[in-house]
Amino acid sequence: MSKKVCVVGAGRWGRNHIQTLHTMDCLGGIVEANDETLARLAQSYPEAKTFPNVRDAVREEFDGFTVATPAATHFEIASFLLRDKKHVLVEKPIALKASEARELDALARRQGVQLMVGHVLLFHPAIAKIKELVDAGKIGKLEYLYSNRLNLGAVRTEENILWSFAPHDISIFQHLIGAMPTQVTSRGGAFLQPHIHDTTMTVLSYPDNVVGHIFVSWLHPFKEHRLVAIGSKGMLSFDDSSESKDLLFHEKGIDWVQGEPVKRDGATEAIPYDRTLPLTNELTYFVDCLGGNPVELADGRSAVEVLEILEQATVSLLAGSPVAPQPSKDYFVHKSAYVDEGAEVGAGTKIWHFSHVMKGARIGERCILGQNCNVDGGALIGNNVKVQNNVSIYAGAVIEDDVFLGPSCVLTNVTNPRSQVVRHSLYEKTTIRRGASIGANATIVCGVEIGRYAFIAAGAVVAKNVPDYALMVGVPARQTGWMSRHGLPLQNPDAEGVMTCPESGYRYKEAVPGVLRCLDLDEEAPLPEDLAIGKRPYDSFK
Repeated sequence: MSKKVCVVGAGRWGRNHIQTLHTMDCLGGIVEANDETLARLAQSYPEAKTFPNVRDAVREEFDGFTVATPAATHFEIASFLLRDKKHVLVEKPIALKASEARELDALARRQGVQLMVGHVLLFHPAIAKIKELVDAGKIGKLEYLYSNRLNLGAVRTEENILWSFAPHDISIFQHLIGAMPTQVTSRGGAFLQPHIHDTTMTVLSYPDNVVGHIFVSWLHPFKEHRLVAIGSKGMLSFDDSSESKDLLFHEKGIDWVQGEPVKRDGATEAIPYDRTLPLTNELTYFVDCLGGNPVELADGRSAVEVLEILEQATVSLLAGSPVAPQPSKDYFVHKSAYVDEGAEVGAGTKIWHFSHVMKGARIGERCILGQNCNVDGGALIGNNVKVQNNVSIYAGAVIEDDVFLGPSCVLTNVTNPRSQVVRHSLYEKTTIRRGASIGANATIVCGVEIGRYAFIAAGAVVAKNVPDYALMVGVPARQTGWMSRHGLPLQNPDAEGVMTCPESGYRYKEAVPGVLRCLDLDEEAPLPEDLAIGKRPYDSFK
């Protein structure tokens, strides 16, 4: 049975998606807000289910989605689909900010789904052939690339020529070179509308003395889509705007003979290549990946790289000076915070005001460190950990996934500290297991283990091990009951000893005295998405 794909957006390019998927027998659905357009498409493509919005479409069991809506909507729609664990192809640009592209890439990996960006020229047979020839050494060492994308018209009012035309060329350069530029310089002119450039020339300097330039304009007397790749042994040229669309190899160059430059002017050879349509190739590739093959071409990382380079080119264009791109980070650090070199921080993590992550610390993905936090070298923090203001996590601490550390709670790592006695090699291990919550101003004496989903009340002092799901209160802390995974007291066991969480409906029972287990969900399994968002305040359960 063929895969079925739903197309979100039926504008000019969305209709191309619809028609191409239809010919592939893979069109499953169409999402379009305009009622008249949707009605016409329903008649033209009776095999496709139609929807006025994407929220209705996700209720159907489509194998994947393509998003061909206006660029300003890409991030919101793609985020929604990825959170619902849908495989997605998003037209370029995947978002309007590199930070949003990084967030989408991380979200797709976290959800275990495929994310692809519509860098359609990477699926042009001529570009694929050029990549093959360059990798095979046909032109020797790659030295220089240039791309002209010129036309008269197609003027945009919401984006400049750089953002409208150049993403295609940048994606090709990245595909051929396989490295990020070390410097970006862009110049241009805005003539038709203030602050919206109509023409730009961008120079990208890459490692190993490889240089590329991209000339784009919608104020040009003729159409030209030309790519030239120059190497030490020859040159390749491809003009996609010509009638023949020939891919040519030129055995031309400069050789040094006895210290003198000598022109090499050899033959020109036409290189045969497949003439299939790029969009058909792109959508075929996406559909193939819906069967389990990983997306490797035009993946989320490719989308991130193109947007990072576009942002650097924009900075250069407006500032009038070259820009040296900084290494990209998949996490956020406030300008007043510090992350030392040698610390490891996962994608999607946010580190806020005046916090410090020291060398050797390891922090997972999607964590939040509030104001004035410190993470010592040797501390280990898992994924999705929330650390509130004024918390220090010292060497020896192991914080598992989904832990909550309340404001000003205290963790220690030496039982008998003395300023005069150095015990750096004697730090004691403190382990806080998955999903546990430590209340505000609570103290965890080192050397203990806090069980999964345990709940330590505000101000409590814990000096011994805590069982899974235990509610601990007081000084010293003592167990006063059990807490559900949703953070609500478990009370009134039935005749079988089963207690039910009033928020989730999950049932809990002591497997043996003092050991509580959830009967409906494994302790290591993630919460279903519909139960991962609280809907009622705590007082409403009293």
